[in-house]
Amino acid sequence: MASPLTTTTLPVPPGAVAKVSIIDLESRGHGMPYSMLLTPPWEGLDVLNNFPDFCFLVESSAGEKLLFDLGFPLDIDSFPPVVSNMWKNSGVVLDMKKDAAGILKEHGVALEDIGAVVWSHHHSDHIGDIRTFPKSTDLVVGPGFKKAFFTVFPTNPLSELHESYFEGRTLREIDFSDASRTLTIGAFRAYDFFGDGSFYLLDAPGHDHGHLAGLARTTSSSATAAGDGDKDTFIFMAGDLCHNAAELRPSVHLPLPEGHHEEHGSNDSGTWSAAHEDNKDSRQYPSLSPCITTALISAIKQKQLQRGRRVDEPFFDAALYVDADLAAQSIRDAQVADADGNVFVVMAHDATIYSADGGDGGEKRSKVEFFPAWANDWKKKGWKEGVMWDFLGQMPV
Repeated sequence: MASPLTTTTLPVPPGAVAKVSIIDLESRGHGMPYSMLLTPPWEGLDVLNNFPDFCFLVESSAGEKLLFDLGFPLDIDSFPPVVSNMWKNSGVVLDMKKDAAGILKEHGVALEDIGAVVWSHHHSDHIGDIRTFPKSTDLVVGPGFKKAFFTVFPTNPLSELHESYFEGRTLREIDFSDASRTLTIGAFRAYDFFGDGSFYLLDAPGHDHGHLAGLARTTSSSATAAGDGDKDTFIFMAGDLCHNAAELRPSVHLPLPEGHHEEHGSNDSGTWSAAHEDNKDSRQYPSLSPCITTALISAIKQKQLQRGRRVDEPFFDAALYVDADLAAQSIRDAQVADADGNVFVVMAHDATIYSADGGDGGEKRSKVEFFPAWANDWKKKGWKEGVMWDFLGQMPV
């Protein structure tokens, strides 16, 4: 059944299904100024704490495996000095528990089976340490990567990339002009990575040179009973196309929810009972946090107008980019996918994925399942509806 969230449809041709798992590296960062990432300011939001680092395991229909991003490495000193010194002097506290290679091995995935690692972009919280993978693992980067970043350390002492990342390893720079593998999905140039339509790399420039997003097909309508009305579902791996849900939502395609009426209570499960069916958000967003009330939504809209922004545009613009116009356009393009109820957009640092607390101040819990669990049933399990508006409860008004 089509999701009530769907106000747009991301046009993706038929293809195979990929198995996808969201990997929580259990790394957390604390003390990042909002102003480094987001603009304009929102009074009361000064410092970002407890932000995560996610990457993805993708397996094609033929069993080929890749990782989309690696997150942070375990050791900051594994970076060239310009990067390690930057973090040490930044005031940001990094608490790194595991790395991607270690988590895979912990759960019985042989690193030799990882055919490729995709760097969404070259920033240190995404590239990990590729040297923890065998030389047989290809390194995949976006268009213009070599031109922008070669020559590397130590030949270039100011480079953020070490030459040992590339020694003896195949470096593949995606060519979106390759007619045999490329197509257009929505406004994005797309590259059919495995050639079976299960996983696409998307050209999503602006935040960094050659920035890539990923789009994996998680279920296929052809595999369901005929006539059930289901459509293919996808996970959209945003990388740093945006850092925060409030940089993506609301949008002209996906307006703010009305919120729960204050006189309505929640049932014991924290969801809204059938007695409150007069509130359409109870039906459209059955997992909407009880703290998202009509009063909160009204105050947020007023705050938006006071900040000179529309109520149907995100609260923030990107503040960290190499090209402001391209970064803004990539976000606008992603909003079309975000408003498709069959597409689950997952940002690399979206804390609402794992820290939803239902607005009751209780123990924080995850609303999604992380590796080694597969994420293909995200729609059936209501993950998107469960997390997409949680950030509203964190907005001071």
